[in-house]
Amino acid sequence: MEIKSIRIGDKFKTILKLLLTGLAVFLVFRKIDSDQLWEIAKSLQWIWLVPVLIFFTLSKVFTAFRLNRYFRTIDLLISERLNLKLYLIGMFYNLFLPGGIGGDGYKVYLLNKQFKTPVKKLIQASLLDRLGGLVAIIFLLFGLFLLVDIQVSFFETSLWNGLMVAGIVMTIPIFWLVQKYFFKDFLPSFWSANTWSLAGQLAQIVCALFILWSLGITENILAYQLVFLLSSIVAALPLTIGGVGARELVFVYAHTYVGIDEATAVAFSLIFFLISALVSLCGAFIKYEAPKAEN
Repeated sequence: MEIKSIRIGDKFKTILKLLLTGLAVFLVFRKIDSDQLWEIAKSLQWIWLVPVLIFFTLSKVFTAFRLNRYFRTIDLLISERLNLKLYLIGMFYNLFLPGGIGGDGYKVYLLNKQFKTPVKKLIQASLLDRLGGLVAIIFLLFGLFLLVDIQVSFFETSLWNGLMVAGIVMTIPIFWLVQKYFFKDFLPSFWSANTWSLAGQLAQIVCALFILWSLGITENILAYQLVFLLSSIVAALPLTIGGVGARELVFVYAHTYVGIDEATAVAFSLIFFLISALVSLCGAFIKYEAPKAEN
């Protein structure tokens, strides 16, 4: 009975996500000119999508390294090759199989089964991995908020600028304290993991830059980057399938305040999702083999 209830709950969550995704997409295309979006698509400079794919893949490699730093801290010693395989499988589960156990849960299940690593420690590692990515985004956002001209009066005040500077200075120390008191077993990996985390997010910013160039955008780049990071936070919330619709909504509603073209911004967001889906799809073709612990 309990298993049946869990399955019903998973189906309900999936249906809800599908409904929210459909609603978000409807709101996006209600706000933008579809003909303009089509014209932008036809003028796309495809050559720039090659480095987009390369840097997006690199960003995922870097974040996979981050997760393995956490694994090694709890004496789960698997090779980087097998760690990357698991990471890709997890990406596929998260994007294409949104109901049920999810990519993180599947990795926890496999690693617990093979190495008997406590589930609690594996869940903590996965949660910390997510938090590390969020912290890197927030850190970069503070810097971009200082550089981008936002058409909101409060954002032009000395108080706002002071808060952003304080955010830059305090983000890492605050995260260190959070890790010390709530994830203290992982503290030895703090600096190495967060270095990989920042590297991964910077790779995605470079990826975003090439997408903008493919769309012929050479001005107001930092504004697009700012909204891209904000949309990454929203897309990470488990509200829609793969963040579809949610990310685009952020671009649509933010364009007025930062001076970006909303149709171009939506095109940017859709390209980023397609690249993400393409890389995630690789996880479907990876055959999992029980990893061997390193000596």
